[in-house]
Amino acid sequence: MRLVRGAIRLFLFLVACWALLLVSIAVYGRRDEARAADAIVVLGAAQYNGHPSPVLEARLQHAVELYRTGKAETLIMTGGQAPGDTVSEAVVSRRWAMRHGVPRDAILVETTGMNTRESMHAVSELMKARGMHTAVLVSDPFHMLRLKLLARQMGVKGYTSPTESSPISRNPAEERKFLLRESIGLPFALLGLV
Repeated sequence: MRLVRGAIRLFLFLVACWALLLVSIAVYGRRDEARAADAIVVLGAAQYNGHPSPVLEARLQHAVELYRTGKAETLIMTGGQAPGDTVSEAVVSRRWAMRHGVPRDAILVETTGMNTRESMHAVSELMKARGMHTAVLVSDPFHMLRLKLLARQMGVKGYTSPTESSPISRNPAEERKFLLRESIGLPFALLGLV
């Protein structure tokens, strides 16, 4: 009987921890910490035949606006090349930003990362090589807490700035799905297991 009560308590504790994490992800995703930094880092998302997906385009629009308001003089685009793609997410992002008035020499690309952890690791190496320490991190709201924590793990002082125009954020059902997935995957991501 004591074993059953212990198992129930453990289960309730784990559910409470998960609920707290879910709420933290949702609340943190609404915080915009944008300020002057060494770089603006744009987390990659899908690209289709050389064109950014609507999710990626929303991130790029937000990052370019931050650039125009003087938050940083450098944009860092992330995202590798998936099997079957002819170009990486980062290169597509650089092309989009250049078409929207950002000079090529103000844009760095990280083309090796196939997930957030890999991208942030490559970004940290890129920044360290250039004496950069601070970054405004741009992605969707559900992604902000993980980005902040991963940046800290990688030695980058990150300030989150979520895009407000993402198709994910405009669709409550889609946003709930991503929040739920993030709440389950975040602990594994921080441990480097995914």
